[in-house]
Formats: sequence, structure tokens, C-alpha cells
Amino acid sequence: MKYKLAIFDFDGTLANSFPWFMSVVNDVADKYTFKRIETHDIDLLRGYSARRVMQHLGIPIWKMPMIGNYMLKRMTQDIAQISLFEGVDELLHQLSSNGVKLTIVSSNSWENIRRVLGPKNAGLIRDHECGASIFGKQAKFRKILRRNEVLPSEAICIGDEIRDIEAAKKEQIPFGAVTWGATRLEALEAHGPAEVFARVEDIVAKILFHGNRADASDVSAGARLHVKG
Repeated sequence: MKYKLAIFDFDGTLANSFPWFMSVVNDVADKYTFKRIETHDIDLLRGYSARRVMQHLGIPIWKMPMIGNYMLKRMTQDIAQISLFEGVDELLHQLSSNGVKLTIVSSNSWENIRRVLGPKNAGLIRDHECGASIFGKQAKFRKILRRNEVLPSEAICIGDEIRDIEAAKKEQIPFGAVTWGATRLEALEAHGPAEVFARVEDIVAKILFHGNRADASDVSAGARLHVKG
């Protein structure tokens, strides 16, 4: 087993919340007086770091707590619109059944996360640090490692944003970049992630078997029986 502990981001990594975000972001822009996001802006912004997105939209750092709290309340109201990416149920069961400790560090609330995961998946999460500020994940990563008595090299952070890579590197934790989230692949690769996951099932192959898909397929079949049972 390559890593003992997996620290997952939630939005854009486990949960497909981007469509919901796009449905509400311009209402938030009008409320907090920053630039609206037009369709032609999306691909450009997907190549930017969080700080650069803020600069592009004209959002000062002091507004971020207010915006974050408002977005969190909106998501809580609309939580039924958020779903997990296909394959995440099986992913969590495969990793957990093979002894990987599953944790989540997110800016979202644990209540929202728990509702989207559902009781079975939520029961697999060994630890969590939620409600992180936009640039506050480094301290959350450190707490997770300390509580679970795991060295940075024995853990992997898995996420979809440049700010997550930067926070993980500061704690010397390997980072696994997912390609289905908010940030474009080339922007993530420019920051040197330890792993790149093109598909949800690649996470199992690389964490448990160093990329051996044949072994991963064997475990996948067993995990499907476990989930169905």
C-alpha cells in the first residue's frame, strides 16, 4: 500500500458541485459587487489559482469570509442538487476495506458533506476538518496528520485546486490532482503533483497498487459485492 491515509477535498473532488456553483455565482457577484462570470470566462478561470481568480473578479481578501458564509448557506438550502461523482461510492469502500484511513478537509460544512455522502459513505470517514477558510487548509492538514499519527510521506492529499497543492506542499504531503474538478489539468501539472488521477478508479490503482490496474480490478470486483451487500 503506497499511502496509509487519504485526505480528500470535497467539492470538485468527491462531489460534483460545479454546476450548482455556476447557477448561483452571479447572484452572489451582484450581492457582493464583484465581476459576474460569463460563459466565455469559465475556461480562462479554470486555469487560474484562487488568488488569481479573486484578482480577475475584483474580490478583495477581506470580503472572502462573508462570501464564503453566504455561499455555504445557499448550498445548505440547495444541498439536494449536489451529488457525488460516479464511482465515488465504490472508491471509498475499496480504499477503506483495504486499510486506508479516509479523511476530508474542506471549506464546506460537515453537515453538508455528510448529507451528500449518505450514511454509509459518511461512516467510512475516519476524521474531518471542515469549514476551512480559502487559504486555511495547511493548518487543517497538519491537525489531521497529528491526530491520526501519520507521517506526511505516508499520506496523500487529493483535490482539484492549486491552493490545495500549495497547502499540501507546505506540509510536505504528496498531492494527487484530479482532472474532473474546477482546475484544468495543465494548470495543476504546472505545480508538480505527486500523482494525477484521470478517472475516479485510478485513485485505487495508484494508492493501493502503484498503478497496477489488474490488481485494482480484482479489488474493484470485491468492493462492488461489498457495496451491493
